[in-house]
Amino acid sequence: MQMNFPEADAPEDEDREAGRLLFAGETTFLKGVVAMSGMPPADRIEVCFAGRSNVGKSSLINALTGRKGLARASNTPGRTQEINFFTAGQSHYIVDLPGYGFANAPVAVVAKWQQLLKSYLSGRPTLRRVFVLIDARHGVKSVDEEIMKLLDRSAVTFQAILTKTDKVKRGDLDTALARTREALAKHPAAYPEIVLTSSEKGDGIDTLRAIIATIE
Repeated sequence: MQMNFPEADAPEDEDREAGRLLFAGETTFLKGVVAMSGMPPADRIEVCFAGRSNVGKSSLINALTGRKGLARASNTPGRTQEINFFTAGQSHYIVDLPGYGFANAPVAVVAKWQQLLKSYLSGRPTLRRVFVLIDARHGVKSVDEEIMKLLDRSAVTFQAILTKTDKVKRGDLDTALARTREALAKHPAAYPEIVLTSSEKGDGIDTLRAIIATIE
């Protein structure tokens, strides 16, 4: 019987090469956006990365692009309220959403950011997929459920990525996977594969590159 939300297979050689080529060229920071009026033209395929603070999002984007300092890490939840756009070649935008989890942010800042996020997710015609990052050590948290529900309402396909898989034993990873699958089963917008990654070890990076390069 086929398992719901299986681990993504290693890419075929052709897809692996497409992913390599996409990120072999220059990946450049384009702009940080604080309002819909500042969005760049919707003229290419767009994927974005979402995750609660300290999930390892900046490290994963840096590993994906092969540029250590491209996405800046911050340990302060809610500190940066910009949607950051990066160009990958001439064909893709890689979009970095600020870490969600706003315990230290003023209420007005949170409200403004949440409205921008909703507007972006529902009003961006070239957005093909959102990658929702889940820390393999902690599993799905309530703030992750909130973003998944928002993606359901926005009818935007999202794919779960487990980060920091090198930090847990296989038994604990299997437990995290089971809980993640259980959570994803509640969400109609969830893509039916999970990507396992380690930015430090490079695990899953080729797979993720291939996925992005072959999204149409």
